Amino acid sequence: MIGFIRFADALSAWFGKTFAWLIVLMALGTGYEVVVRYVLNSPTAWALDVSFIMYGTLFMMGGAYTLSRGGHVRGDFLYRLWQPRTQAMVDLVLYLVAFFPGVLALIFAGWKYAARSWRYGEVSVNSPAGIPIYQFKTVIVVAGVLLFIQGIAQVMRCLIAIRTNAWLEADEDIFETEDILMREADKAERGPHI
Repeated sequence: MIGFIRFADALSAWFGKTFAWLIVLMALGTGYEVVVRYVLNSPTAWALDVSFIMYGTLFMMGGAYTLSRGGHVRGDFLYRLWQPRTQAMVDLVLYLVAFFPGVLALIFAGWKYAARSWRYGEVSVNSPAGIPIYQFKTVIVVAGVLLFIQGIAQVMRCLIAIRTNAWLEADEDIFETEDILMREADKAERGPHI
């Protein structure tokens, strides 16, 4: 089980980090549009579509990575007070009752949606540029499959936590700025080690 969990975490991390670079492209595209629109008075027909496409792709492809790192929003005002075993039992039921049916619906509906879009070479109707968007509809299916794989890993984490009363955490690869500052403050407070 641990091998599959590590595989799923690594797969999700690779896709999440790779597609995170879309933020840079979005910033460059938006910056370009601001300059040509407000400085040169020559707006583009494609910039808004491209920013929507990149944002949607980034959002979808980061879902499994966020799940692997426990980053999705949850109402944990009670949850955080429970023992890991109780948390895992609740999570397991929710994965089976809500998560997997939803993800399977995303995959199957997304497959039909993408296939139809590819069949007629769908282009954006919101822009006079007519940007092709059929290839981006495939992202729905890929994101669903990644979520499904990561969901299996999360179920395995639940089973381990039920057995051991401890969560198997994902490798930490990114840190919140406030966490870094708190660690540095703790180190400074303790002083240099001799």
